[in-house]
Amino acid sequence: MIRPATPHDAPALCAIYNPYITDDLTSFEKEPVAEKAMAGRIRSISEDYPWLVYEQDNTILGFAYASQWKSRHAYRFAAETTIYLPQSTTRQGIGTPLYTELLKRITDQGITQAIACIAIPNPASTAFHAKLGYKEVAHFPKVGFKFDQWIDVQYWQKALAGRATNNDTPYLD
Repeated sequence: MIRPATPHDAPALCAIYNPYITDDLTSFEKEPVAEKAMAGRIRSISEDYPWLVYEQDNTILGFAYASQWKSRHAYRFAAETTIYLPQSTTRQGIGTPLYTELLKRITDQGITQAIACIAIPNPASTAFHAKLGYKEVAHFPKVGFKFDQWIDVQYWQKALAGRATNNDTPYLD
């Protein structure tokens, strides 16, 4: 089942996300995220963008969310998309339906461009985004430094069928 995340999901989301901070180059955060902080992130982001979880047998197996890409007014029709799955659940058919639902929801909100930021190398993530129609649009060498090494970052972009309006906000409430 794919459903909106709630602050009560914070412990499960921390369990999925924090290994990407402590053991992996994927996240550039320095310290694991506390459950209270994760609950705050869910509340904050969910005010304007979808944050979804994939749940099976009362266990959260992954999450995906969209967020503001940049704060300037002209960027209001673009959103950054993010997905995290436990390493043990990759290639089990969870990511595609979860991300597809996220993209559908932001398209329905009027978002016209989805942007993913990927720490490189990450062949699983780049293949996943390519499969869903994202295209690499930028490569920034050595912009991150973690675990005593420089890390490249790529931006991947997907045009959506959302329609921009003249309103101050893209959300079609």
